[in-house]
Amino acid sequence: MRILITGVNGFVGRRLVHTLSERGHDVAGTYLKAGAPELEIELYQADLSDRAALAEACDRFAPDRVLHLAGLSHVGASFERRQAYHRVNAVGTGNLVQAAGAAPVVLASSSLVYGQVPEEDQPIREERELSPETPYGESKVAAERLVLDGGGVVVRCFNVIGPGQAEDFAFPAFARQLAEIAAGERDPVMRVGNLEGWRDFIHLDDAAEGYAVLLERGVTGEIYNLATGRAHTVGQLLDRLIRLSGLEVRVERDPARYRPTDARRLVGDGARLRALGWEPRRDLDDALSTLLEDAARLVAKTA
Repeated sequence: MRILITGVNGFVGRRLVHTLSERGHDVAGTYLKAGAPELEIELYQADLSDRAALAEACDRFAPDRVLHLAGLSHVGASFERRQAYHRVNAVGTGNLVQAAGAAPVVLASSSLVYGQVPEEDQPIREERELSPETPYGESKVAAERLVLDGGGVVVRCFNVIGPGQAEDFAFPAFARQLAEIAAGERDPVMRVGNLEGWRDFIHLDDAAEGYAVLLERGVTGEIYNLATGRAHTVGQLLDRLIRLSGLEVRVERDPARYRPTDARRLVGDGARLRALGWEPRRDLDDALSTLLEDAARLVAKTA
């Protein structure tokens, strides 16, 4: 299969290039910023607002399916940039659907489209009525409608953990702080936000395999949760990360790191995806260890 990945230089996109190539697919990708990513695939520079550039990428590569990972993804920032999130994540998705033509678009959406869900109604099924509480979630709901109307597939992904994620996300930021403490660049005090939220965390490699299965077998017009069905609090995984680091640290709450709204619990029912043959197989400690290794390398480079 010929698969075009938008946002190929993101941490999920880079991993998917490897996963899909190993499964025998021809892969190409689009990227946003000047300077092509160091990937040995066909690459196209294309902003989601540039219909002509998207159309050129699709026409030249002629994909069988398009995996849409590109977009704005920091939830907290979406409150300050509501219009930008709608323009990129919603309008940009519409541009891509048009450019893709007959090639179905597989959209990487988010569990945040569900909003606050009572604990008794979890794990959350795909039929759940949507009630997003963030501009990011609202932009994803709009993108979903465009993809489904265009005969595509929607993937509501829960919380992915792995190396390469931007440091404005919680666990890369935690790992960076620990790496700086280990290097003697910071006092042994960690500054954190809300640790009480229960989340469905997915190892990056398991997430990549989930997307691969959906590209191969996902039914057009359908919605799938990419979720394990297992819940951990952010605090529980932070404790595991600290233990893996071998450091003695003090954890302090920082009100500036709290979001304006934050669901207490978001755990997904992944039965629909499992029916296609996917299973989460990796231990989260493996993902946390690679985060620590990644952070240590970055700190060493800037020393």
